[in-house]
Order: sequence, then C-alpha cells, then structure tokens
Amino acid sequence: MELTDINVIKMLGKKYGFKFSKSMGQNFLTESWVPEQIAASIEDIENKTVFEIGPGIGCLTKELLIRAQKVVTIELDKSLEPLLKETLGAYDNLKVIYADAMKQDFTKLVSDNAEGREAAFCANLPYNITSPILTKLIDAQVFSSITIMIQKEVADRICAAPGTSDYGAFTAYINWRCSAEKRFDVQPDAFFPMPKVTSSVICLKPLRKAPAEVKEQKLMQRIIKAAFSQRRKTLLNALSAGLSEYNKADIAKAIISIGMGEKVRGEQLHVTDFAKLSDLLSEKQKISKID
Repeated sequence: MELTDINVIKMLGKKYGFKFSKSMGQNFLTESWVPEQIAASIEDIENKTVFEIGPGIGCLTKELLIRAQKVVTIELDKSLEPLLKETLGAYDNLKVIYADAMKQDFTKLVSDNAEGREAAFCANLPYNITSPILTKLIDAQVFSSITIMIQKEVADRICAAPGTSDYGAFTAYINWRCSAEKRFDVQPDAFFPMPKVTSSVICLKPLRKAPAEVKEQKLMQRIIKAAFSQRRKTLLNALSAGLSEYNKADIAKAIISIGMGEKVRGEQLHVTDFAKLSDLLSEKQKISKID
C-alpha cells in the first residue's frame, strides 16, 4: 500500500470515517521521496530506536520502521488506531502510544522504550506546537539527533545567523544547546490537504558542551528574551527596560566590555556574547548586594 498516494489517503479516510483536520496539523504527504529522504538522512538509523510524534496514516513512520531497530510513535488522535493497524500492523518493531505529546516525560519515555539503544527523534511536526515541543525535546537531553519537518519560516529562524532579520531569541536558545542544519524544502503541493506555507526539513544535534560557560543560565535567558523583545531598540535600551534591577550605566559598561558599542542591537550578538554579558551583569549584581 503506497501511503503517499492521494487515492489511498482518501480511501483510508472514507473507510475509517476519518476527517482530515487542519487545526490538528493533519496534512498528509503525497510525494514518496519526502519521507524516504527524511528517514534516510538520520545517521546510523539502523542501530537506533527512533521516536516520532504524529504518525498520521504512517507514511514517514513506515520509512522509519524499514530502517530503524524500533520506532515509538505518539499519536493524539485515538480515532486513527484502526487505520494505523491496517497501514503499519505488519511491522513488529513498532509501538504506538495514544497520548498528548506535550504531556510526555521524554526522559522516561526513552528510558522505558529505547531498549539500551541510542535514541533519535524524527517527525513531521504539527505547525501549531513546533516551538513548545521542540523546547521539550531539547531540554530532555536524550536524543542524539532531532530531525523534523516544520514550517519554512520557523526553520529559517532556527538556522539563522547573527545579524540577519530571522535571528531571534529562539535562535539563540537553539544555538546554546544544538547545532542546526537545514536539509531541504518541501513545497505545499506535496501535501493533502495543501497547506498555505512551504515546509523545511532540519536536523538538530545536541552539543556535548555548551559554546561557553555561564554562571547563571536563567539570567542569560532573561537577557536574551529582553534583547529581542524590542528589536527596534538598541541592546542597551532593551536591557534597561527588561532588567530593571540593573542600572543603565552598569549595563552600558558590560556591553562595552564584551567589545560592542552602545548602539549595538540584540540580533548582532552571538550566543557566546550573551553568555559573557550575563556573567558581567551577574558580577554587577553581586557587587550591588555587597554594597
């Protein structure tokens, strides 16, 4: 059964009374090369347990099952169960969990299901949960790689370089934890129903060591958030507004100390610059407390 054939997709929907829901991000691939290429891009997949969210009718899941030792997929929509039994029931290396992925403890999920193998994550993520689910996946620190198909606009932001218009707070967060590489784009006509946006496949690989040491990570996160909350403002003015416990003179001195001018904007800083700035302001705070 060719799961990217539009006639097969419609037949399955009619057979099981399944209604395609754009609100739940249910857009099904109609080009077979896409899931094949996504699955084939995962390094050493034949020795890994792969975790997935949102199998749909199973076209990407099937390609993962062909290549991986085991696939664990999480599906929110329980009505897909009989459909998935038909499309993927022949594979004995599949486990389907019907649950809300946002409520999952991924550390425990991998511990309970990886069977001692290295874990990778791969999915065509619903656009409406991309940022929160990606944050959960990275924070879990259990995946050797995270290969996802997401909205191109989001992918461009994740992979953006400092100084570009796409570079933002989420980019800096990703850069602190992972390396990000864009693999290829997928046009809207490769899906049913057809979305209004282009998709992109990217691969994130967690860094073994952060780009720089930082004394207070929560402070650095606050600095990054403040720096991008008002993009039109200089970094000095943005931080002065967002970090009220520091006086503007101390912030200005810290910015100059990392080799930047007072008129620099947040999008011009690399994540290592934010780390240096955080440590300098942390010291200022401690001095003010001693005084």
